[in-house]
Amino acid sequence: MASVAESMELIRRGADEILLEESLIKKLGRGKPLKIKAGFDPTAPDLHLGHTVLINKLRQFQDLGHEVTFLIGDFTGMIGDPTGKNVTRKALSREEVLKNAETYQEQIFKILDRERTVIRFNSEWMIPMGSAGLIQLAAKHTVARMLERDDFSKRYKNGQPIAIHEFLYPLVQGYDSVALQSDVELGGTDQKFNLLVGRQLQELYGQEPQVVLTMPILEGLDGVQKMSKSLNNYIGIADQPDDMFGKIMSISDELMWRYYELLSFRSMAEISRLQQQVDDGLNPRDVKVLLAEELIERFHDKTAAVRANENFVARFRQGAMPDDMPEKTLHADGGLLIANLLKEAGLVASTSEALRMIKQGAVKIDGEKVEERDLVCRQGSDGVYQVGKRRFARVKLV
Repeated sequence: MASVAESMELIRRGADEILLEESLIKKLGRGKPLKIKAGFDPTAPDLHLGHTVLINKLRQFQDLGHEVTFLIGDFTGMIGDPTGKNVTRKALSREEVLKNAETYQEQIFKILDRERTVIRFNSEWMIPMGSAGLIQLAAKHTVARMLERDDFSKRYKNGQPIAIHEFLYPLVQGYDSVALQSDVELGGTDQKFNLLVGRQLQELYGQEPQVVLTMPILEGLDGVQKMSKSLNNYIGIADQPDDMFGKIMSISDELMWRYYELLSFRSMAEISRLQQQVDDGLNPRDVKVLLAEELIERFHDKTAAVRANENFVARFRQGAMPDDMPEKTLHADGGLLIANLLKEAGLVASTSEALRMIKQGAVKIDGEKVEERDLVCRQGSDGVYQVGKRRFARVKLV
């Protein structure tokens, strides 16, 4: 196993908070593999790069020699995670949860070491607990403590409903740590309250409390809001190589470095060298290509990564795209409708012309045909917009 100092350097990478860091150093100092846990509710059939921030950190713990449990929250998924919601979240049926869980198991081993990963379902201990056991668990936490949680507190003050079952979610997630006797639990920054409940319950059950490690929420392609399928600003790990390459190339140069820190397996020293090369004049696009190739190789293979790059070059660098195309910076408060963007960029005379050209299939973004008349181009995006065969502009939205 790596030394404590080496371990902490890797563990701290990209982490938002470690509670308590001195406890983690103490646990590592014992020289024994730690039990690392992260839970995922299978609420959607596919994972995207935002989910992989936590999975990447699990892989780093594996590389350091620790035991990783990928916990599928099939029981909590049926409750519905209230985190960050101002309304009660719709619970999924058991059939929906299990179907999504199958997909998760197929996808996670593109990152995790299959031989060193244990997959568990929290229904294993929650269903046998029964209603009497759940009531006993609920007795270990108070309503006052629950209302310390930010989203619950806001909803209560605003007179918005909070269903009783929503209080059970943090308790069940916390009890998962008891059942697994976890030494470290990982979660997003929005999960901090739930993770701390796990520490509290472990103490009440006579266990050494786990260390809580929170990871930041990854921004989507717009660079503003968190990556989400509902916001259509995501990169799915099951996306086709060409689609994945194009999406990665569309992110802003600033966002690229955050993706490098949270998604790349390159060392921070190597990333710092790339940043210095960009400062010295290297085109950021070339560094973005390296990131795109790395991620596509991880989720597909090396051949697919090379081919996606070649296809990108063929579409955007060897075609009729002029070298001296105009560059525009447009202001977009959250986003800009494609028709308005084309007009403001000077590519069409009016929004009605823009809509007509979209209908004719004559509008492209980074070589991809635009088919949605109500497409919103997100703040922070940077791409090549084309109307017809001869009108081009590189447009950055700020």
